[in-house]
Amino acid sequence: MNTVKTTVDRKRPPPVKVLSGQLRTAESRGTADSGDGCVIRLDRGRCLPVSLVWMQGTVLGVQLDRNTLLLMDDTGTFTVQGVNNIPKGKPCLSQGKYVMVMGVIQAISPEPVIRAVKMADLSELARLHRRMWKLEVEDLQQALA
Repeated sequence: MNTVKTTVDRKRPPPVKVLSGQLRTAESRGTADSGDGCVIRLDRGRCLPVSLVWMQGTVLGVQLDRNTLLLMDDTGTFTVQGVNNIPKGKPCLSQGKYVMVMGVIQAISPEPVIRAVKMADLSELARLHRRMWKLEVEDLQQALA
């Protein structure tokens, strides 16, 4: 069985773990709808291009009528769009839940906006996930840069 991939699928790299604060200070690589994403600055002058992200945070607000969530990680808040369209995403749509979101960057300033592709509820082990998240982000970014 052959799987046909679109041009966009072939050129988009796997998701990069990022913090909302990193997206706020990133440099844009194109228009919001272009899918080009941004470039985040790492230590020692290194840069990492990012378009598909993996983020984690606590749900601060749910606006189902606007199809959005407001999440917060250790570095600030970010908005997630398209939450009503995510299969099995319903358990994530409650204030106070700790969730993982994979999605495409829609905006980086003044606040990061991500169009969700996948979501998962991590609330059961939230303390562990929160403690490990910054280390996971740093480790993956060091390996990719």
